Amino acid sequence: MKSIQVAIIHEWLENWAGSELVIEQLIKCYPDAKIFSVVDFLSPKDRARLGNREIQTSFIQKLPFARRFFRHYLGLMPLAVEQWDLSGFDIVISSHHAVAKGIITGPDQLHVSYVHSPMRYAWDFQNTYLRQSGLSRGLRGLYIRWLFHRLRNWDVRAAAGVDAFVANSGYIARRIRKTWRREAHVIPPPVNLNRFSVNGTKEDYYVVVSRLVPYKRIDLVVEAFHRMPDRKLIVIGGGTDADLVRQKAAGASNISLKGHVPDGELQMMLSQARAFVYAGEEDFGISLVEAQAAGTPVIAYGRGGACDIVQPGKTGLLFDTQSVESIIGAVNTFEEHEKDMTPELCHQNALRFSEELFRSRFMTFVDQQWKTFMPSRAVNKV
Repeated sequence: MKSIQVAIIHEWLENWAGSELVIEQLIKCYPDAKIFSVVDFLSPKDRARLGNREIQTSFIQKLPFARRFFRHYLGLMPLAVEQWDLSGFDIVISSHHAVAKGIITGPDQLHVSYVHSPMRYAWDFQNTYLRQSGLSRGLRGLYIRWLFHRLRNWDVRAAAGVDAFVANSGYIARRIRKTWRREAHVIPPPVNLNRFSVNGTKEDYYVVVSRLVPYKRIDLVVEAFHRMPDRKLIVIGGGTDADLVRQKAAGASNISLKGHVPDGELQMMLSQARAFVYAGEEDFGISLVEAQAAGTPVIAYGRGGACDIVQPGKTGLLFDTQSVESIIGAVNTFEEHEKDMTPELCHQNALRFSEELFRSRFMTFVDQQWKTFMPSRAVNKV
């Protein structure tokens, strides 16, 4: 009997982040799968995590200045993913947050799309993106609006070619329903929990670990602790908002900006913190799970993936609005109930998001879809 041939479609390979963690686990699920990506600029160290396998890229890989500016070719990416010849594969799995699900498959091929997010900057976050990028006005802003309009039309058509959707959180499942009018099965992304252990010793500080970019709202957390000088905050991470965060922290001796730190130091800081504080609206929120794995409660904005992770009153708290006042109120409430949120409860909560469970859940789902798909596939071949 002919073995089932699997293709895995990834958006782009540049830096190692959450979507690359998913690809790493998908390869463990399907070790003989062929990998496709719009571009591949991974470092040798990161490529080793993918088994140093050959990556099939698109024509965008060879366009001028693609290494630094491939995102500027976003308007060409739908065309790029449609050019791959996937006719030799039985199952195609796309890892999607922009264009990956737009690949073309035939009636005898099963297409399962694992969705990190619909193209957020082209849909419900368009105005936020334009405002934060300084593109609300002018000719360039007009061009971007026209481009996003074209991408939305293509995005809806591309969704029709997917046989089954998997969302990384309940929040993304709702966004899929709103954007594409399709239902999605929820499977949380994999988190390497083996890196973290519970430290029984807690120090008197709060922590946030994040890229310093606008939508993460680290500025709000820093401003809140600026107004709570008796409580210490450690900020770990770097990014385009670093200057803004430094301005917000200016003159506050209780706030330490650490930038990037070695992994061992990060693990220690997470495990010894009183709580992890986060004000962003995340599609899922891997850093929140890592904090829980380290035995640390999470105080987070109560929208997005945080609602799937935090168990209010047991492993942390959720606050209602992205505001300094809400963060201050949440910290005060946390300290009143801190003794109920033990490191052991937090760590046990994180075990729901292990790499092993991800692989088991995903392979079970694909197997179920394949068994349902097979009868119609056989009939079509008669």
